[in-house]
Amino acid sequence: MTPTSTTERPKARVIQPNPVVHSYSELLKGVRAAGLLERRTGFYIGLFVSLMVLMAGTWLGFGLLGDSWFQLLIAAALGIVCTQLSFLAHEAGHKQVFASRRANDWSARLLATGIAGISYSWWEQKHGAHHNHPNVISKDPDIRNNGLVFYPEAAVGRNGRFAFLTRRQGWFFFPLLALLGLSLQFDSIRFVLGRGNVRHRWVETPILLSRLLALPVLAFTFLPLGMAFAFIGVQIAVYGFYMGASFAPNHKGMPVLPKDSRADFLSRQVLTSRNISGGRVMDFLLGGLNRQVEHHLFPDMARPQLHQAATIVRTFCATHSIPYTETTLMQSYAIVVKYLNEVGLAAGRGFDCPVASAHGRS
Repeated sequence: MTPTSTTERPKARVIQPNPVVHSYSELLKGVRAAGLLERRTGFYIGLFVSLMVLMAGTWLGFGLLGDSWFQLLIAAALGIVCTQLSFLAHEAGHKQVFASRRANDWSARLLATGIAGISYSWWEQKHGAHHNHPNVISKDPDIRNNGLVFYPEAAVGRNGRFAFLTRRQGWFFFPLLALLGLSLQFDSIRFVLGRGNVRHRWVETPILLSRLLALPVLAFTFLPLGMAFAFIGVQIAVYGFYMGASFAPNHKGMPVLPKDSRADFLSRQVLTSRNISGGRVMDFLLGGLNRQVEHHLFPDMARPQLHQAATIVRTFCATHSIPYTETTLMQSYAIVVKYLNEVGLAAGRGFDCPVASAHGRS
């Protein structure tokens, strides 16, 4: 009798779902069930109308003051109102304002390009990459190294004129923010006039150039030469500083991930983001950017909903042992200065990413 051979069938591989990814799905369902992803269009229309009234008031003051150095107060007020309108452009760009994607897109484009003097198409590409890869080396444009460096590896080998700045860059950081507005406008012009892909180039280009010419034309037409230069300088400096001081606390000084990081979406967004305490006053002052963790987890959530989401997310992170960072505004600035100085002094020393071992490389 010939023995029959039996062949064991290979066992099917059971793929276990990632518990963190699964838990994010549960978090998203809970947030949606609480109604926190609903639009608050009325809030944004009311805020926009209020800001435009303030804008009109500043230009009325400009006309009434005439040849007076008090015009510099008007210039500062214009910088502040332009920043607040830029926050609205940011929120429309994230589809937080209207149900219609097209309405959000054009609102953001007109606000950013026509009032702030920043190309929306340029910002959209840059900011989209940041949200997808916050604080990830070579992928997040917000930590791209130019005059300043944002992680120790980039400080190695810096010498010459950059060495002095790099070693003390934390102290230079906030004064340099006064130049941010000028930098944003320069990058916008270079982008819309460049050869890259620019959505609605022939809409953005004339609006952008008209906006950037309008302020100098008004200043030099109605003010003496020196006062006109001062007016333009104050407006740009206040705008740049306010914008930079609002965005800087969000990620600077938080863990930087290696470029080959495979951290899941939830961990990547929470670990690299910092919230700023201060309640509704801070919500207005920073345009909702103070709820950075929730903004990165739910980028299309309207500003008025973020404070409720923060309570849910904070509890969720505590339950799942995920570090959730929140500080005061002044504490965040101190952290940013200290971190940048430490990065600048790290040249020549070894560097291990603080979260690479746990969340970075496989």
